Amino acid sequence: MQRQSAQTLPEWVPTEVQRYLDHTEGGRSIRQLARDLKCHPSTVLRQIRRVENRRDDPLIDCALCELATAHFNRQVSPKFQYFSDSMTLQTAALEVLARLCQSGAVLAVAEGMEKAVVVREGEGAMSKLAVDQGLAGNMALLGWISCTRPGRLRRYHITPMGRTVYSRLMAERENRARAKLEQGFSETQQSYLPRRGDKTKERRTRYGLGETPLDMLARLQDKSGEPFLARELVDAGKRLREDFELAQVGDHLAQSRDYFAASESCGRTKPPKRSAASTAAKKRAAEAMAALGSGLNDIALRCCCHLEGLEAAERHLGWSARSGKIVLRIALGQLKVFYDEMDERLGEARCNQLIG
Repeated sequence: MQRQSAQTLPEWVPTEVQRYLDHTEGGRSIRQLARDLKCHPSTVLRQIRRVENRRDDPLIDCALCELATAHFNRQVSPKFQYFSDSMTLQTAALEVLARLCQSGAVLAVAEGMEKAVVVREGEGAMSKLAVDQGLAGNMALLGWISCTRPGRLRRYHITPMGRTVYSRLMAERENRARAKLEQGFSETQQSYLPRRGDKTKERRTRYGLGETPLDMLARLQDKSGEPFLARELVDAGKRLREDFELAQVGDHLAQSRDYFAASESCGRTKPPKRSAASTAAKKRAAEAMAALGSGLNDIALRCCCHLEGLEAAERHLGWSARSGKIVLRIALGQLKVFYDEMDERLGEARCNQLIG
């Protein structure tokens, strides 16, 4: 007799698993599933066999039993847990994936234990992270982790799919944090909305942010645990912004002096006179942009000088997601080489008083 349908399963459950549970728990035949999907029955049969072969993994077997018990038998298992939506599952799995991305990290599951643990080889007990077996089973069912050493003490490593999911979740978290930082407090936004009759003006970048895009990238770490951006690269980017700001301030002051002096020359304006410091800063910034070349100077100008976020810069330049930080690191490396050669050529000892 046909029972509950797999349509009540959470959205994060893979399609193959839904068809498998429809067949084994819902009582639907392979031909019925193939007829609904408008495909050959052998296609559904292969998918069901793949899921069945994966039940040799105890974590996956427990996850399937939990889903079957909760959604087909309408019972709640006291030992394992399932997640009703993908957002809850991803939030719970983010910390586990972050630990597993570290070098030498494994998820160990001992027979008869209710908790799994994430450990790193050669580290003490303070670095351990306890994980519910229900969460670990769902991650294994989704293919984010895989068993590399079966036995009484099974070891799981993160898969390439798991690393991709972790990178996407971290990018989404950074984008939300950046948007919250730029937009301010949500409870005070209503007073700043444009009223009827007011002209909408283009929103300018605020240079008084607490952190620049370079500071946010400097907090990231690569696979080896080293900072994504070295301090020398961050200083090179801030030095470019300092020259850019000095050149802009010099131009603005020169134009202001020329405006107030226009009445003395009967309407004949003279070319604005810039200060020596502003002229030198503008020359250094132009030489730096020329040394970087096309492509590298675009991302350096947007992120270092205009303080534009990486996501917005990638969208404006037509680049793929998460490629801007790699190109920016290359540009900062070239920028550091340029400033080092310039200092060596001029023989000047430059102090480290930078803007930002």
